[in-house]
Amino acid sequence: MLKETVEKALNAQINAEMHSAYLYLSMSAWLQDKGLPGFANWMKIQYQEELTHAMKFFDYVHERNGRVLLEPIAAVDQEFDSIIDAFEKTLAHEQKVTELINGLVDVAVAASDHATQSFLQWFVDEQVEEEATVNGILDDLRLIDGQGNGLFMLNRELATRTFVDSTAV
Repeated sequence: MLKETVEKALNAQINAEMHSAYLYLSMSAWLQDKGLPGFANWMKIQYQEELTHAMKFFDYVHERNGRVLLEPIAAVDQEFDSIIDAFEKTLAHEQKVTELINGLVDVAVAASDHATQSFLQWFVDEQVEEEATVNGILDDLRLIDGQGNGLFMLNRELATRTFVDSTAV
């Protein structure tokens, strides 16, 4: 059974993951509107990933005989200054999620909840990958100044990304 502090923190993370999904879907819509379907595809897959992360937390709370309490999802940005701005905001958001995951680990450690600590390790590792991936795309965008033939080629590359439920592994 989950301690109240852990259950409350996990519920907050479910909301944060849903907010992340909503943010990336908003970014996908903006990118599609800008004529960048490859980038829009990449963000739509980020949206799907965040939903699977939320459901992984959701299922874990239930598995531990906890209660999931869903809260409203905060509004997300719908406009961005440029594609570089959108990906800078993506990186900042992923860094914030990393802080949230680290905070969850701290809550689990303080509660001596070893099962939750073990569960959270997957998310700790996932965040390293998330930040590195966004950093790589941002580096490429900065290299090409977010425009020209480089943008065209990067857009085509990101169009090939497909969704794989990494939580099922």
